[in-house]
Amino acid sequence: MSLAGPPAAPSEVVVIKVGTSSILDSTGSHLALSTLAALVEAIVALRSASLSVVLVSSGAVGVGCQTLNISTRPKDVSLLQAMAAVGQPRLMAHYESLFGALKQPIAQVLLSADALGSRTGYLNAQATFAQLLGLGVVPIVNENDSVAISELKFGDNDTLSALVATMTGARWLFLATDVDALYTSNPTVAPNPGVPPAEPIREVADVSAAIRKVEAAGTNSGSQWGTGGIITKLRAAQLAAAAGCVTCIIHAKRPQDIRAVALDSATDVGTRFLPRSKTTRTHKRWVMALPMRGDLTVDDGAARAVADGSSIFAAGLTAVSGTFAASEAVRVLDASGTEIARGVCNYSSTQVGLLLGKHSAEYASALGWNGPEEILHRHNLVLLSDAARNEEADVS
Repeated sequence: MSLAGPPAAPSEVVVIKVGTSSILDSTGSHLALSTLAALVEAIVALRSASLSVVLVSSGAVGVGCQTLNISTRPKDVSLLQAMAAVGQPRLMAHYESLFGALKQPIAQVLLSADALGSRTGYLNAQATFAQLLGLGVVPIVNENDSVAISELKFGDNDTLSALVATMTGARWLFLATDVDALYTSNPTVAPNPGVPPAEPIREVADVSAAIRKVEAAGTNSGSQWGTGGIITKLRAAQLAAAAGCVTCIIHAKRPQDIRAVALDSATDVGTRFLPRSKTTRTHKRWVMALPMRGDLTVDDGAARAVADGSSIFAAGLTAVSGTFAASEAVRVLDASGTEIARGVCNYSSTQVGLLLGKHSAEYASALGWNGPEEILHRHNLVLLSDAARNEEADVS
């Protein structure tokens, strides 16, 4: 095969994320090789159907701890990074063995938030993925935990997988985890008398509303080895939905469900989170990958205006948190504290604090100079919800 010139354009892309607790056995002391093997077989089946696949795999820290007989996930950052350095090559060796047996080439891609912290870095990573997928390679992605600093981390691989799905223009994002769906209530807890049992929710049209209800119910949880619970998966689905990607939660022990959904359009497994009706244009998607340095809270009127495509002005701001410089990225929260957008701020956190609630005519007296009218311009603003209001979702 000649590699001269660019590869063929990749086909429809599927991103699959598997968590640490899913690839370790129930004791956390060994890799669950049967789960890994079934996952690899499912991925190769997708490749045989001419789909491009990216695998986002956690587990480096867990495998590193196994190797050195450490029974509890460390809390010290430097020790965590050391475990990731020990575990990552061993984890990749297992993947190389399994994929190699089925003659599927793979590549390791280690990403860091600072590498995606500029449009240039984002486009460079995007081009690398396009080349790999065009060559028929399955990229295996993880955060570069060995060198990432805490202030510049994705935080969890659910978020990372959503950013990879956005970057690659994926049609599907599958979050393979230790639950088989989003439920109407906690399925592991017996309901009170007269309360209906937990039922799986097969489709969610508004992820933001689901996030509000899950946060209010306090049903988030996570294992000692992983870094996220159901809420991190909902937030990942929210990011993916903004880019037009369908997210599906499936059980990691049933990777055949990935094939059933992606190839056979099955609707009776997992939970599907639908894309926003108006998705973010490609040239703005890099904003979602920027490290979020702080939060801006807006009032109800500003939230509605943002949902309609408006820029954000100081008059609609009610609070600012975090420390950030001008031209750094921030989250936009509604009055309930739910993230509704992300954007590049035209002012520093100190300057925003001076401008809260003010009209543009008051900027000069507050700052000593007259800056741009928009705190966040709509051209650098990514909306994460179709309607930035307290809609109801069928989840409790």
